[in-house]
Amino acid sequence: MDGVNTSGVSEFLLLGLSESPEQQRVLFWMFLSMYLVTVVGNVLIILAISFDARLHTPMYFFLANLSFTDLFFVTNTIPKMLVTLQSQNKAISYAGCLTQLYFLVSLVALDNLILVTMAYDRYVAICRPLHYTTAMSPGLCILLLTLCWALSVLYGLTHTLLMTRVTFCGSRKIHYIFCEMYVLLRLACSNTQVNHTVLIATGCFIFLAPLGFMIMSYVWIVRAILQIPSASSKYKAFSTCASHLAVVSLFYGTLCMVYLQPLHTYSMKDSVATVMYAVVTPMMNPFIYSLRNKDMHGALGRLLLGKAFQRLT
Repeated sequence: MDGVNTSGVSEFLLLGLSESPEQQRVLFWMFLSMYLVTVVGNVLIILAISFDARLHTPMYFFLANLSFTDLFFVTNTIPKMLVTLQSQNKAISYAGCLTQLYFLVSLVALDNLILVTMAYDRYVAICRPLHYTTAMSPGLCILLLTLCWALSVLYGLTHTLLMTRVTFCGSRKIHYIFCEMYVLLRLACSNTQVNHTVLIATGCFIFLAPLGFMIMSYVWIVRAILQIPSASSKYKAFSTCASHLAVVSLFYGTLCMVYLQPLHTYSMKDSVATVMYAVVTPMMNPFIYSLRNKDMHGALGRLLLGKAFQRLT
């Protein structure tokens, strides 16, 4: 992140979603509350899965890593956002902005790729149940996760290094709460066609191709479930996929609102959509995955209440 600064600026000013002191106070307490809920929720998911041997399965292995990614994701953006909202110093250094951008881009990609591996896990569990143990072996799970991290790091480095080539010679004011890709490109006074072209090309590979894979996986999953004769077995099979489908819908819904559009049309309503995937989605994931999941209920109960929970059950 400490490459040569050819941009002509040493820092940016993060003005946030509003310059009104009253609205900034409201935003500060709102984002602080959401951050604390996100941290507590995702930490509980990680601890429950780590300490409960019954959850040491591929599905929960990927869920724990998704929670870790969400935890890292919000910690990259919200603490600086809270400082900016609370203080008069709105400045963020050029290197700090690029560092924040790198982790933001990388972790969004990682979130997406982990969701793909979870879709593959559900496909194998429902459509190839007799081969599940061998098809989702611990070695393969670690390999898939390593591949997710490698692709995400490469994706983040690509866009961050391309951003170092961009020249900023006009306004340094970012009317937003963190250093986001489209916001920075809107401030550029040099040609950003390469950035935009690479953004679309890599986005198709990192986001649209996995989305297509997930859609095809669920087509096969639905076909397999419909062939199950027992209504209770159908319900159980559907319920194991419902949480994942809800998270995928929330993630892609907010992401598409922001990035499936030309750069020049980016506006304040899109920055609100970015807050949705940057703050709301990581906060909601623990609730979605534990709301109707009896295994998670049991693991969280044993983690928080210990022997008292066992006596209650």
